[in-house]
Amino acid sequence: MIKKKNKIQFIFSLTLSLFSLFCMTMNLGAAEYEFKFHHFLPKTSPAHISMIEPWVKKVEEDSAGRIKIDIYPSMTLGGRPADLVSQARNGVVDLIWTSNGYTPGQFPRTELFELPLIHTNDPEKTGAVMHEMFSEYLEEDYSGLKVLFLHVHAGNVFQSVQKEISDINSFKGMKVRTPSRTGSWILDELGSEAISVPMPDVVQTLSKNMIDAALIPYEIIPTFKLNEYTKYQVEGYDGFRFGTLTFQVSMNKEKWDNLPNEIKEIFQANSNLSQWKNAGKIWQMNDNDGLDYALRNGNIHKILGYNETEGIKNKLKGTHDIWLRELSKENIDGAPILEKAMQLMGE
Repeated sequence: MIKKKNKIQFIFSLTLSLFSLFCMTMNLGAAEYEFKFHHFLPKTSPAHISMIEPWVKKVEEDSAGRIKIDIYPSMTLGGRPADLVSQARNGVVDLIWTSNGYTPGQFPRTELFELPLIHTNDPEKTGAVMHEMFSEYLEEDYSGLKVLFLHVHAGNVFQSVQKEISDINSFKGMKVRTPSRTGSWILDELGSEAISVPMPDVVQTLSKNMIDAALIPYEIIPTFKLNEYTKYQVEGYDGFRFGTLTFQVSMNKEKWDNLPNEIKEIFQANSNLSQWKNAGKIWQMNDNDGLDYALRNGNIHKILGYNETEGIKNKLKGTHDIWLRELSKENIDGAPILEKAMQLMGE
């Protein structure tokens, strides 16, 4: 009887020890700093696979387990794409990736880089210039946020349902999806009607024939199978694009301020000039893949002629004046920002 009792006590003690060891192991493996990263595209999108996941993995690895970042794609934490900025500012989430264009007017200085003839169809170059100008010219746009990096996509093209666009007059009267107010300025200058639609709703808008075309890059075609809803992918001569979009990866500012320096340094090391440029490089590669996908599935790639493209460029210079007027309404002098951007983009 005594032996049996001792055996039970031994098993109990062993079980308790193993449980304690398990708890200790779990505590040792638990991250000290956990973050919720929210964005609007599906986990199958190039942005998620090629840019967000690798960046998150690198930050976690560099922290040796001290940082854990959980990614929530497709607005799975609630809200719509336009809510992401306020979610980060209010601390509902810790990190976001979003298009600035979904919150029109909130990032007026940065909008300059969305305009044609500023963004010159080289997303890596545009990212580098935004990095150089950020602290002096752009940072005031981002109150309540700690920007880790900005980037642009390769640039917008017209993805037309049926109409073949051949010259500047082809745009007149078309109903076209725009991702931003800068896109609306472009469409206004071309005589098209701008319809504001976030990316997750574009397929529905196309399928219901609510628009004649979408102003959008190539890279997203495979994710949403846009080739099934459009016939023509149209850009200008020598790769000219109809503006672009700026994007941000940002953290809630209070969350950032409360992090120790060694954790901040890990994020900063993965958000330096190299990352601002690399994001653009990634998006250019994905854009090339998106166009190839559309062509393999029977779509038509239309490149406008030199004279037609030059006429469009001259017309779209007016978007610079619109941007300057919009900034003046906010008592912001946009002239020095424009001058600096033109100088750096030309170098």
